[in-house]
Amino acid sequence: MIHAQFDPTARQSLANAAVDAKARKDLSWQQIADAAGLSVAFVTAAVLGQHPLPAASARAVAELLELGPDAERLLQTIPMRGSIPGGIPTDPTVYRFYEMLQVYGTTLKALVHEQCGDGIISAINFKLDVRKVADPDGGERAVITLDGKYLPTKPF
Repeated sequence: MIHAQFDPTARQSLANAAVDAKARKDLSWQQIADAAGLSVAFVTAAVLGQHPLPAASARAVAELLELGPDAERLLQTIPMRGSIPGGIPTDPTVYRFYEMLQVYGTTLKALVHEQCGDGIISAINFKLDVRKVADPDGGERAVITLDGKYLPTKPF
């Protein structure tokens, strides 16, 4: 049976325990995702309380992190989504994404609508990838790919 959370507290507590276990066991998010059999972005988001995991993946993650059967069950619940409480984010990394949307949000909207029409990009039917690449000018760059299904607005 599918269950949904209506208070983020339980999933946040589980996320805290999972991150602690990850550090204690010196695991990477990729290792946890490999155990779950899903993408690193999806599993990371799920463990941090933003998605439910399928039963087999929840079992694998709970076992790997030694979190127990209650955590396994909770990892399968549909969470209250949203990882940034009200207001402007204060964490510098999260703030930079906020800043990117403040600067480029209207540009992204204009280009999406020009190229795809009136509609939205789904965050449900979605793929995320983060890679580190060499910068030709020296140093490194982060390449972030946001790949969401385009859903056109339909008159009714």
